[in-house]
Amino acid sequence: MTEVNLTVKERMSIPRHEMPLQNPVVRAHNFSEVALGYDLETAMAEAERCLQCKNTPCIQGCPVQVPINRFIMALRAGDLAKAAQIIKEKNNLPAVSGRVCPQESQCESRCTLGLKGRAVAIGRLERFVADWDLQHSQDQIEKAPATGKRVAVIGSGPAGLTCAADLARQGHSVEVFEALHEPGGVLIYGIPEFRLPKEIVRKEVAYVERLGVKVHLDCVAGKLYTVDELLHEQGFDAVFMGTGAGLPVFMNIPGINAIGVYSANEFLTRINLMKGFRFPEYDTPVHVGKFIAVVGAGNVAMDAARCALRMCGLHQDGKGSQKPEVHVVYRRSREEVPARAEEVEHAEDEGVQFDFLTNPVEILVNVSNVVTGMRCVRMQLGEPDASGRRSPVEIPGSEFVLPVDTVIMALGTRANPLTSEAAPAVERSPRGNILVDASNGRTDEPGVWAGGDVVTGAATVISAMGAGKRAAADIDAWLREKDKDNSRLPLAV
Repeated sequence: MTEVNLTVKERMSIPRHEMPLQNPVVRAHNFSEVALGYDLETAMAEAERCLQCKNTPCIQGCPVQVPINRFIMALRAGDLAKAAQIIKEKNNLPAVSGRVCPQESQCESRCTLGLKGRAVAIGRLERFVADWDLQHSQDQIEKAPATGKRVAVIGSGPAGLTCAADLARQGHSVEVFEALHEPGGVLIYGIPEFRLPKEIVRKEVAYVERLGVKVHLDCVAGKLYTVDELLHEQGFDAVFMGTGAGLPVFMNIPGINAIGVYSANEFLTRINLMKGFRFPEYDTPVHVGKFIAVVGAGNVAMDAARCALRMCGLHQDGKGSQKPEVHVVYRRSREEVPARAEEVEHAEDEGVQFDFLTNPVEILVNVSNVVTGMRCVRMQLGEPDASGRRSPVEIPGSEFVLPVDTVIMALGTRANPLTSEAAPAVERSPRGNILVDASNGRTDEPGVWAGGDVVTGAATVISAMGAGKRAAADIDAWLREKDKDNSRLPLAV
């Protein structure tokens, strides 16, 4: 392919290429992927915008340190296989991160072009290359010689898969223990099909397995085994805990246990992992009414609201003329919304309504304890709190009733409590998160590492992947140093 020689000024004048999307009116009634991806021509044109900065600020913003400048240069030259190979030097799940990573606050926020205009669409280019690789490329598996060391990874979410893949590349024998019946963790049970198709996740997991990683399903940590048993009875040399944050948080208000109140975790798991989105082919029970309130405004809240809107259509098309409503209820203003701006825009385009500066105080029920409404109060913003955001303050006398029949609580999650049964000796925070050295994921127990949401609480997929990489590097170094120490011991006589 002929190389295009452009000046810096010419590259800076190229407009950023928008992501093609499904029509909002159409996509609000299906679970097909919303973002359709670049074609080759668009990807090549966007790659031409990269200035190839010598100090590579974009890489500094990437939690897994993808060589962004190098893969974009390979893409620009038309060598897609090389571009994919470069990405996989650091990123084991590029088709996933290319879809769900908040690039706008990470790599793209450091892009030099963004200082005077719009950053290079790094995430979209990563997705394009990764998707091409899944369709065309044959894996070139390069692994270090076998070390004879065995590592157990508990949890097959982004942290666990990343850690397992990196360790397998270093020649270690790695086995992943997953509690559910399908690997992927939050990638499978939490993120909706229209943002992250499950077939993409399965292909990425298959790549990790081709590296030699063995995945055991339906293995619940703390019930079938403990970390101590893995280390001292099953013959593993090290354990990585990537069990996630699966314990939902609820408001302490009257009516919270009513029929029709979900945690976002349960709601999304029923839809994603249990195939509720393929109703009626899979008759997974997912109650949705005609008036749904989602409490919270993070990315999970956006996922829940957009899923609820679609489920209304699946269950109610042709059943009455009243149009369903989905409300996102958030106690702060739009400026404080923690969800990605793109996800908020997509939700609004699809018809989700936002009730800002609104806080629930009671779930109203009928004699059968079924949700009939939600009593709320209006809020105003006061002084900043510990997070730096202005604290919401109730406006006296502002109570009103939101007539809803389904309430989904999307207020965050805490560490999976089963981890305390799996590793009772590992030190935890008062909230149940495992305490580690942030630089390498080491716990206070020798031979035990942890990373991802079980350490940080609910966070991004890419941050969990970064934690998995740091832990894998330290586990590898620890195992090799341990071998050196053992080699210095006197021979038995």
